[in-house]
Amino acid sequence: MPREAPYLAVADVLRARILSGEWEIGARLPSRALLAEEYGVGRNVMQRAMDRLIIDGLLEGRAGSGTYVRSPRERLRLVRSRHRERREGSSPCPATRERGRADAWDAHSQVRIPAPEAVAERLAISPGDLCVTTHYEFLTDGHPVQLSTSWEPMAITAGTPIVLPETGPLAGKGVVERMRSIGVAIETVVEVPRPGRATQAQANLLGISIGDLVLRIERTLYDTDGRPVETADIVIPDVRREMVYEFGIDRP
Repeated sequence: MPREAPYLAVADVLRARILSGEWEIGARLPSRALLAEEYGVGRNVMQRAMDRLIIDGLLEGRAGSGTYVRSPRERLRLVRSRHRERREGSSPCPATRERGRADAWDAHSQVRIPAPEAVAERLAISPGDLCVTTHYEFLTDGHPVQLSTSWEPMAITAGTPIVLPETGPLAGKGVVERMRSIGVAIETVVEVPRPGRATQAQANLLGISIGDLVLRIERTLYDTDGRPVETADIVIPDVRREMVYEFGIDRP
């Protein structure tokens, strides 16, 4: 049988020491050099072992300071449910709002952006066709909890009051209501979730560590003719949220 990589064995031993309370939450660990000497391994092996524990959420690195035992964070449940939205309406009142759901957002739109090949394929347009792209940072109690980048073909919205999602008469009303205002009825939402690791930019925006687990969701909305009218890449930090999909049952 293949032998376990040395860094994984070292990570397991360090994990056990952390979970046993040898180092308290917030405590600074000995330097990588000292730990490498203690375990009789190279510094590269110790670096990879500690990086593994950073990815797992047990440690956090602080630039110029060292590596510390990370404080546990509450992992909130986020329910994605078209069934619930239809039942409760698109904007639940604060008293019934799900804990952890975003209550504010920052957005920045750019117009006349050529569609990359992957985005063009999802929107059933040609690569280079012009789109409006909007970058979102969703906040809960002032803290970032979700990122999203959306693309809408300008062939659909150009010359209309809704060309910019977050300005105009329907700012902040969502894709479904905006598109309905120009005669486009959205009928289907398709989401493709995939696990991933946080990039440097995503980690900076979400307040997590590089390489932390994230859930990436490719979401595409289709109108009644099956035409894609918007697609988005959504990034949710796994350490803070768990994703639950809820489905309604059609009654006879």
